[in-house]
Amino acid sequence: MMLTEEETSAARANLNEFQIEHRDLNLIIEHLASTPLPEQDQLLIHRLKKRKLLLKDKIYQLEKMLVPDIPA
Repeated sequence: MMLTEEETSAARANLNEFQIEHRDLNLIIEHLASTPLPEQDQLLIHRLKKRKLLLKDKIYQLEKMLVPDIPA
């Protein structure tokens, strides 16, 4: 499937946003994990990690879409 120039541009913009959010979530999770937390904050960390995994999947899908398959 070939993407139009507009679709490629939008996909690259989304990819960039997802990568930034993923990096920021990683920093937040590391910070929260390094301090003693009440139980409710553990739930927050769990939710942040789930969001981070979702972003990782989206990043992978976009990268796969943007990098064409090279036949062997």
